[in-house]
Amino acid sequence: THNLPPGLEYLNQLDQIIIHQQVELLEAILGTETSSKYEIKNPLGQRVYFAVEENGCFDRKLCSPLRAFTIRIADNAGREVIRVIRPLRCNSCCCPCFLQELEVQSPPGTIAGYVVQNWDPFLPKFTIQNQSKEDVLKIIGPCATCGCFDDVDFEVKALNEMTTIGKISKYWSGFVNDVFTNTANFGIQVPVDLDVRIKAVMIGACFLIDLMFFENSLDGL
Repeated sequence: THNLPPGLEYLNQLDQIIIHQQVELLEAILGTETSSKYEIKNPLGQRVYFAVEENGCFDRKLCSPLRAFTIRIADNAGREVIRVIRPLRCNSCCCPCFLQELEVQSPPGTIAGYVVQNWDPFLPKFTIQNQSKEDVLKIIGPCATCGCFDDVDFEVKALNEMTTIGKISKYWSGFVNDVFTNTANFGIQVPVDLDVRIKAVMIGACFLIDLMFFENSLDGL
């Protein structure tokens, strides 16, 4: 563990990560989009990290699901250990150019890996890359991500897309929560021996999936 990025030692023990978006009262009452805040927990519900999205009001109002952002992830001592950077890019199944690409740094300033959207006319597809931009894993979502009263699973697969090794799940959180807020609860399941840098990139992928497919406050219907 002495070769691990500072702050990621704890991920070395986990095969399941829970990400809980915190409810913003102003957003719930007025429908005003606010910067997202998340708690990242272990399977026992204990907080491991917390995350805060940084961007401008202009981005949130006009670019909402496509908005550029920087998410800073800190440990319980307040030390930033992961930084997730998303530039403003396209999001359309009709346009194979300039698709989503997200950079994950750990420690901040040092590349841990990337999440790259792959063009597909029917399915959400992404490639997880390491710090050298070498392909490591694939993420493939369902045709429909509305999640009608059920969880929505994005499968984590080997590069051949035949073997499933984990998943990113958006948990259905109930009618009231989904109608009046767009807060989300996600679970990441990966092999415990997966490189912690790639686990950090999977956390970034979870944030990207949330913004791309579940930003709409009616996503649970």
